[in-house]
Amino acid sequence: MQDTDPTQQTAGPDISGWLRLALVPGIGCVLGARLLDAFGSPAGVLTASRDAVAAICGFLLADAIAAAPPASTRQVIARTQAWLATSGNHVLTLHDPAYPRMLREIYDPPLLLYAVGRVELLSAVSVAIVGSRNASNQGKANAQAFAQAFSNAGLTIVSGLALGIDAAAHEGALAGPGSTVAVIGTGADIVYPSRNHKLAHRIADTGCIISEYSLGHPVLASNFPRRNRLISGLSAGVLVVEAAAQSGSLITARMAAEQGRDVFAIPGSIHAPMSKGCHQLIREGAKLVDSAADVLGEILPGAAPSDGEDAAAASSGQLLDALGYDPVGADALAQACGLDAGTLSAHLLTLELAGHLERLPGGLIQRVNR
Repeated sequence: MQDTDPTQQTAGPDISGWLRLALVPGIGCVLGARLLDAFGSPAGVLTASRDAVAAICGFLLADAIAAAPPASTRQVIARTQAWLATSGNHVLTLHDPAYPRMLREIYDPPLLLYAVGRVELLSAVSVAIVGSRNASNQGKANAQAFAQAFSNAGLTIVSGLALGIDAAAHEGALAGPGSTVAVIGTGADIVYPSRNHKLAHRIADTGCIISEYSLGHPVLASNFPRRNRLISGLSAGVLVVEAAAQSGSLITARMAAEQGRDVFAIPGSIHAPMSKGCHQLIREGAKLVDSAADVLGEILPGAAPSDGEDAAAASSGQLLDALGYDPVGADALAQACGLDAGTLSAHLLTLELAGHLERLPGGLIQRVNR
């Protein structure tokens, strides 16, 4: 049987032409968009005259575009065609109606988005939650509780599938109807870090994983600051939970500000290294947050508490009644109240932020008499 040139195959909207254009070295998001504006489609770019293309990108790139695709590009195209045959896998082009509107508005939207899962979440009202990979237990509990509150209110939570705050935010979001979007810095067929393998599969099943990198693209340090602009670009606002003074989360927050998104930060102890970045953002104009309502009031102004939020408030009140005034450990409290660890953590955070309890050394909790 004669071999078929994969550049002539199609899967969806002329995906081979989009891949050929996107994989030309030197054709980035901005230049690629200019070429598409000028010639209407990848096919228009690939068949335009050398002089017409060179007027936009120069003769070296014009020659690279006109040349037959190298073996490496043909392999990526064939791999992508096969990947798209699996249910739940998608490639959204910049011209695709399903391409997220919020992302299309940024300076340099990707020409292609590789997505696994529910692509409709990419167009939902979203808030990003980001923070340190080396987060404290309290920071992770905060991220999970805030994410669950946002998800219960109907927001989709966007984060980066990293360890620490990102993973906790995804976990909290999956507990509510808003679900979650994970923006990754590798090919969409790679899970990184490997410790989040089970979490990634849960997100692929009920949320969405996206990447701008072609299939098989490896883990490179330079990928992650770049992917941060997509985390902020998809979102109406970015909440930083914990961050050191020099942190990738601050890059995301500043990109959000440049993109016209709201920036929120949770303050912490002046002695905690993981609070330094949040305090810096607050000094620079980020909105100080000590409850989920602070964010919801900005993202969903006038939104009334949902039945789930009412139930959560009632449960928190019952927990406070059960707490008493003697110090108690979280495990003993969970057992006494019949709550799982995640639910207990969310209620404890609500009560702590309201000033009804305090954390003591040794992981103990004590009610505060107000």
